[in-house]
Amino acid sequence: MEIGGHVDAADPLAQARAIGGTICQFFFGDPQTWKAPSVAYDGGADALKADAEAAGIGLYIHAPYVINLASTNNRIRIPSRQLLNKTVDLAARIGARGVIVHGGHVLAADDPGVGFDNWRKAVDGLHTSVPVLIENTAGGKNAMARTLERLAQLWDAIGHSPNASSIGFCLDTCHAHAAGLDLAGLTGRIRAITGRIDLVHFNDSRDAFGSGADRHASLGAGHCDPDGLLDVAASANAPLMLETPGGPQAQAADVAWLRERLAR
Repeated sequence: MEIGGHVDAADPLAQARAIGGTICQFFFGDPQTWKAPSVAYDGGADALKADAEAAGIGLYIHAPYVINLASTNNRIRIPSRQLLNKTVDLAARIGARGVIVHGGHVLAADDPGVGFDNWRKAVDGLHTSVPVLIENTAGGKNAMARTLERLAQLWDAIGHSPNASSIGFCLDTCHAHAAGLDLAGLTGRIRAITGRIDLVHFNDSRDAFGSGADRHASLGAGHCDPDGLLDVAASANAPLMLETPGGPQAQAADVAWLRERLAR
């Protein structure tokens, strides 16, 4: 089982090794801005790709939070498409396994169907060798990927794109818990919709079930059902990426927590 964590971009490989991981995830820049992506690693994209391959560490990129491909606002939707394309292009240069992007949302007065179709149009414009992994979200009544019903509608819309095969799924356990989805048996329910789970963001939650709050906690220190978490880990058949707080030392403890329980 591949396990790793979200790390800083300057030296992701060193931090991946520090937590005992074989994979890692990072941002190309400030996730709250529209700034074009860049590689902070010494030596640039080519050096990072070569060093990651030599170290046997798989790379994942998290797209900026500002991206909202579902939006009905042209000033958000069009730059979102442009920024995602730039991100996947650079991700391909470093040999990344996937680019994770949130499902996005439409406004309360909008028809969710428009948001699903906007996603389909965005996928139509994707030309990349790097899979784009849609991540489920914790809150928002008009979110595209919070509930299983909405996820099914989103997947149906994307399925009409000629580039649908470039889209995968990233399951976030904290987000699922916050959205009111039971973790036990969840991987099977998701696969019935998407046909796949490519990555798991393996996080506990600081908040109660169904809260809609996206606040991660260290494994075993939050409100997620521990048995449900372990069920996801055992049944996802996908790499597990920690986005838990506290930096490398705390994430190393999370890796130990997980490995110990999976070995029982």
